Amino acid sequence: MTALDDSRQLQACLPGLRRYARALAGALHADDLVQDTVERAWRKLDQWQRGGEMRPWLFSIMHNLHVDRLRRPGLVLQELDDDALLPAPERAPGQAIAIGEMDAALARLPLGQREVILLVALEQMPYEQVAATLGIPVGTVMSRLSRGREKLRALLDGRPASGHGAPTLKVVK
Repeated sequence: MTALDDSRQLQACLPGLRRYARALAGALHADDLVQDTVERAWRKLDQWQRGGEMRPWLFSIMHNLHVDRLRRPGLVLQELDDDALLPAPERAPGQAIAIGEMDAALARLPLGQREVILLVALEQMPYEQVAATLGIPVGTVMSRLSRGREKLRALLDGRPASGHGAPTLKVVK
């Protein structure tokens, strides 16, 4: 593979990186996160295992950069604004409202659950790639996804999203 091939692969991943960065860091910081991710990836390109898919490696870099930023002392986190993931104006108003509600509900999820949901649902990554990207076991991906989906359903249905309450069990006969 040549540097041109590497560059093309990296460029093909940019739309997904931008979506994930907006969802993680909000519109205000997304471009910086993408730029830092691409810069670090290009600098450490020799660490990427050629022949594999570049996307999970790039998402891992972005995840690590984002976590590092969250750990900085004195960092003030901003809530995602209501317009962070709204569709283009040409979409139907009802669709814009639904997407805005989903965005607000996603912002209320714990970071670990939000990351897994975004990578599985938005980026359509298989569980194994999500696990490798986030550096967690596949079982953790599955449990965070399950808990996150349940919390999203509760939030979107207007129910309280209790994270530590007694689990609801279904009686099976």
